Amino acid sequence: MTTHRAAFDPTRVAQLSGRFAPVTEEVDAVDLEVTGTLPDSLDGLYLRNGPNPRFTPIGSFLYPLDGDGMLHGVWMSEGRARYRNRFVRTPGVLAEEKAGHALWGGLESMVMPTADQVGPDLAGTFKDLPDINVVRHAGRLLALAESACPFRIGPGLETVGKETFDGALPAGITAHPKVDPATGEMAVFHYDVEPPWLTWSLIDRTGRVTVGPTPVPGVDEPLMIHDMALTARYVVLVLAPAFFDLTAALHGGSLIDWRPESGTRIALVPRDGGPVRWAAGEAFWMWHTVNAYDDPAGPGVVLDYVQWPRLGLGGPPAPDGDRSAPGAQRGLARAVVDPVSGRIARTLLDDAKVEFPRVDERRIGRRHRRIAVAAVSEDADGLLPGEFDSVRWYDADRPDAPPAVWRGENLSLGEPSFAAEPGRDGEDEGYWLMFATDRADGGSSLLVIPAQDPASGPVARLRVPVRVPLGLHGVWLPTQE
Repeated sequence: MTTHRAAFDPTRVAQLSGRFAPVTEEVDAVDLEVTGTLPDSLDGLYLRNGPNPRFTPIGSFLYPLDGDGMLHGVWMSEGRARYRNRFVRTPGVLAEEKAGHALWGGLESMVMPTADQVGPDLAGTFKDLPDINVVRHAGRLLALAESACPFRIGPGLETVGKETFDGALPAGITAHPKVDPATGEMAVFHYDVEPPWLTWSLIDRTGRVTVGPTPVPGVDEPLMIHDMALTARYVVLVLAPAFFDLTAALHGGSLIDWRPESGTRIALVPRDGGPVRWAAGEAFWMWHTVNAYDDPAGPGVVLDYVQWPRLGLGGPPAPDGDRSAPGAQRGLARAVVDPVSGRIARTLLDDAKVEFPRVDERRIGRRHRRIAVAAVSEDADGLLPGEFDSVRWYDADRPDAPPAVWRGENLSLGEPSFAAEPGRDGEDEGYWLMFATDRADGGSSLLVIPAQDPASGPVARLRVPVRVPLGLHGVWLPTQE
């Protein structure tokens, strides 16, 4: 299948060059060079997934959705560390490795291989892209795709195979599931370009699907939803007006039709199976939630998230006058969702350019205090779209207080992930971990930043033997769990 799209030049895609450029070498290294002191209490694996094309892309490349998954792992114990990176070897990656070049085009190109190239099972299919995130649940380590089946990963980062949860979720799940630390349940959703357009499910602590896939009523056409949130009562789904337009894509147009006049809706889906509650307001786009919790002052939900005036894929965001939602500024935001009145009250907490928000995941679904985000400094110069040079930490209990800030100077920084001190419950008792790449020499390191005084910067920098391409999501997996 081909389209009328103009010839594709991968050298013109910002996220295939510089600090984003893919790497192809798979490396193992022990006794990583450590600058500073690696805390002995860190015992586990920091693992990050991200889009990393195995071969030069053809047809198109849409960041951050396109690209093969590559896992970068740093194992830490007793003040020492080792590193390993591996591709997520889907059937598509294996077929391309056999051919020695790319066979599938990017999502927007609709280029798919023939049976002569890949055999009848893979011919005319979309490529698996488990390249966005990772999660560990019920003994399964999963590389996650955008609303498709994840792939199970072994302890050495080897690819085990496609995960359908014993056949109960054959269409797949979201790239951003949420695990309730109180119950061990994992909540997921799945959107599709054919009915049912949107479903949700619950997976218990043993890995058994107990609810779903259950269609969400009131959704009557395909639209994109990247992330979700969870509270003790609700699965929270944010439906921005980003609708799929396959006809336009087939004729060289955009895969996504942004319709701000439709507004943004939020579905509160009761975890006990009750009727879905809807709220609606002016349009905004959300890539990532911070966290959500049931509003102690009423029947609704408090949702913290990073807000955008519109969806932009691949390049810099469009100017505010270009179909951007008039009531949506970019920045860290809070929405209070009232299921009785159907209203969404939004507040911009900070208009800084931020993304990749994270909290201590032991607070998922419950009230949180500390929020960490990757950020762009006001005077930053020469950064590519999706590149960050600093980290900001907010106190959600004091929204007017200035955040703590650490700037990486010549470092491009990734998403922060929290690693708790074993046996400690405090949200500032632990460390923030993130990959960083030096813009001068191109080398990458894992940074360890103390949560009690994050503005002081890293207490340890672990040099890894390959450059880690910028983006996307990582997680701390303590050994004792």
